[in-house]
Amino acid sequence: EGSARAITQSSRIADRTPIWSPKGDQIAWFNDESGEYEIIISDQYGSIQKSIKGPSTSFYFEPDWSPDGKKIAFTDTHYDMWILTVNSGTFTKVDTDRYAHPNRSMNPKWSPDSRYIVYAKQQDSHFKSIFIYDTQGAKIHQVTDGLADIVTPVFDQGGEYLYFLASTDYGLASGWLDMSSYDPELSRTLYVSVLHADGASPLALQSDEEELDRDAKGQKDKSSESTEKDEEKTETPSFKPIDFTGIKNRVIAVPDVSGNYYALDRAPSGNVMVLHTDNSGPSALKKYNFEKQELEDYADGIRNIVTSFDGSHVLYFHGGNWSISSLSDKPNSEEDGLKIDAKIKVDPQEEYHQIFKEGWRYMRDFLYVENVHGAPWEKVWSWYAPWIDHVRHRTDLNYVVDIMSGEVAIGHSYVSGGDMPDIDRVAVGLLGADYTIENGMYKIQKIYNGESWNPNTEAPLSSPGLAVKEGDYITSVNGITLSGKDNIYKLFEQTAGQITRLGIKSSAGVKEEQILVKPVSSERSLRSIDWMEHNRRIVDEMSDGQLAYVWVPNTGGGGFTNFNRYYFSQQEKKGVIVDERNNGGGSAADYMIDVMSRELIGYFNSRAGDKRPWTTPMAGIWGPKVMIINERAGSGGDLLPYMFKMKNLGPLVGTRTWGGLVGTWDTPRFIDGGRMVAPRGGFFDVDGKWAVEGEGVAPDIEVIMDPKSVLQGKDPQLEAAVKEALRLLKENPFEMKPEPAAPVRSKRPAGWDN
Repeated sequence: EGSARAITQSSRIADRTPIWSPKGDQIAWFNDESGEYEIIISDQYGSIQKSIKGPSTSFYFEPDWSPDGKKIAFTDTHYDMWILTVNSGTFTKVDTDRYAHPNRSMNPKWSPDSRYIVYAKQQDSHFKSIFIYDTQGAKIHQVTDGLADIVTPVFDQGGEYLYFLASTDYGLASGWLDMSSYDPELSRTLYVSVLHADGASPLALQSDEEELDRDAKGQKDKSSESTEKDEEKTETPSFKPIDFTGIKNRVIAVPDVSGNYYALDRAPSGNVMVLHTDNSGPSALKKYNFEKQELEDYADGIRNIVTSFDGSHVLYFHGGNWSISSLSDKPNSEEDGLKIDAKIKVDPQEEYHQIFKEGWRYMRDFLYVENVHGAPWEKVWSWYAPWIDHVRHRTDLNYVVDIMSGEVAIGHSYVSGGDMPDIDRVAVGLLGADYTIENGMYKIQKIYNGESWNPNTEAPLSSPGLAVKEGDYITSVNGITLSGKDNIYKLFEQTAGQITRLGIKSSAGVKEEQILVKPVSSERSLRSIDWMEHNRRIVDEMSDGQLAYVWVPNTGGGGFTNFNRYYFSQQEKKGVIVDERNNGGGSAADYMIDVMSRELIGYFNSRAGDKRPWTTPMAGIWGPKVMIINERAGSGGDLLPYMFKMKNLGPLVGTRTWGGLVGTWDTPRFIDGGRMVAPRGGFFDVDGKWAVEGEGVAPDIEVIMDPKSVLQGKDPQLEAAVKEALRLLKENPFEMKPEPAAPVRSKRPAGWDN
C-alpha cells in the first residue's frame, strides 16, 4: 500500500545501489555529491543521518547489510571487498579477487547471525572457490577445494548449511575471453555444505513406514508425548560457530537440481531459491525444499530479484512489473503486484555536470593502467569541465566526453547513448534488390537471394514460384502507381514485415501482374552474403577449385558460426584464403587458430568406392593458408592475424590492421543510461612488452585497394592472396596419400600345410 516517493532530488548527484536495513528503518546507498563516492545512511524518509567517506577513490558495487544492522559489506572498482562498521564509520578490507573478471562474482553475503561473510573468489586456475570471512578474529577460510567452479553461495536461515552452485564441466568456460569457450555446454549442480562437524545431511534417507508411538499394551508412549511438548516449546537455537576443520569433506550434491542453473538466493530455513535459464530470455525462479527433497516451480519470466534478509519474501521484476511475494507460499500475481508510479524531475544541465565528472572518474579508476597513459588527468579536468556550462543537448555532452577521453590516446574509448529525445522510427521496407531507372520506370537490376542455406536471412524477391526476376519493372506498390520520378522508398514506408502487393511488368508494353511480398527492415545480411559468396566463387575460379575461401566478419558469435560453416564444408580443398577484412572483433579467436594449426598425423582407410581415406585429425585443411587483412579490422580482428603470424600459419596480405587491442568490460553506465568505456585489459606479448594497441599488425605482402581497380569491380587484395596461395601450393603441394597395398600379417609355422 502507499505511493512511491523520491528520497533524493538532485540531478547533479548520482545515487546508486540503495539497500534497506534489516529492520527497514534505514536506507544506505552510494552518493557522489562530494566529488567522490561516499556511503549515505538515512531514515526511510530520506533524512540523512550519516555521510561516510569511502575507503578509496572508487566506484562501489553489491552492498549487503548484516542482519544485525551493524555492518555493510561491499566491493569496489579494483575488486576489493570491504566491511563498513556503521556506528564508527571505519572500514575493514576483507579480501581481493584474483582477476578483474567482467562478471563480478565475489559478492558478499552475510550469515544470519552476522558473524560470517561468504563469497566466491577466483583462484589462479580461474575456477572460483568458496571463502568465508570470520569477523571474530578477521580470518579467511577456504571451504571448497577448487576442483569445481562455484557461484552464488548463500547461508541457510537456520545456520546449519551453506548452499551453492558448482560446475565440474566449467573447463574451457574459464577462458571467458577465448572463442574456445563458446561451444562447450556448462551445467551447474546444487550443493550443500554442512557447517558443523556434528551436523546431519539435509538429504537424509527417507522411508514410508509409519512411526509407532504406542507401547505393546496400546498405551501412548509418554516419551513421545514429552518430545512433542518439548518441540512446541523449542525456539530458534542460537547459531553455533562454523567448524572449519574437515568442512571440505562435508559437501553433499543435490543431483536432481543439475542443469542450466546460474544463481541462488535466500529462502525460508530448509529451502533455497534457484534461478534457471534457457539462454533465450527471462529466467525461471524455483525453490528447492529439502524436507520434501524436490524442486518446486515458483515464478517464470523473472528479470531481477531481491530477497528479504530473513528469506521470507522476495521482490521480483517480471512482465514489466514489480511484485512482492511470500516465499513460504506460491505467489499471487493479482495480490502481490506493486503499483509504482515513480517520477523524478531532472535538470539536464545539472545532470550533464555529474555525467562529465563520472566519465572523468571512470577513466581514472577503470582504465587498465593507473597512469592514464601519461595524460595530466587533473589538468584534463580543468581543460574540459568549463565546456559543460555550454552544453545544450545530450549529443553535445557525448562530444565533450569523447574529446576528454581522447586525451588518453586509446582505442575502444567509446561514448554513446544517454537520455535522448524519443523519435518514432519509420519502418521502411526493403526488397533486397538494386534498381536502375529505364523507360521511366524502376527496373530490378539485381536480386539478392541470400543463398539457399541461410534460413534466418529473408530474401523477399527470391521465393520459389514468385513471378519476378531480374530485368522486371516495379510499377506499383499497394495499388499506388510508381514511376521513375518517384522516390521508391517513400512507397515502402511502414511495410517492413508486412504483406505488400507489388505491380510487376516484364517490359514496358505488357500488362501489370500482381505479386505478394514481405519486405524486410534491413538488407545488411543479404548484401554481406552476396559479397562473401562472390569472393568464394572468384577464389574457386582463380584456383581451379583448389582453394577454399572463408570470411571472418568478427571474432564473436557471427564469426564463430561463419568460420565453422565455411572452413569445414570446404575441407576437401588443398588450401584456404581466410579473409578477415573489416573484422569487428569480439573474443580472442584462439579456437580458429587451434583449428588452422592442426597438423596431419596420418590416415585411416575407408573401404568404400575409390577408397579415399580419412585423415587424422579428420577435420582440417592441410595445405597453405593465406590471410587477408585491412585497416578496418580491429580488436579481436587485430589479435587474429597477430596469432596467425605468431604461429607461422602463412602470410598476411593487405594493409595494416586498426591497432585497437584492449578489452572492454565493467565500466558502469551513466545515470541516464549513457555509456563511456574505459578499457579494462591491455595486451602485452610473450617478451613482456605492450603490443598491437596503437600499432596494428602489418601485412607480409602489402596490397592497397586502389580506387581505380575497385571501381572496375576488382579486388586487388583477394587476387594477390590467391596468387600467393597458389605459389605456396606449387612449392609444397598437398596430395592425399592413397591406401597402400593390403598388409600380410598372418603367420604359421614352417611346414604347417604338409
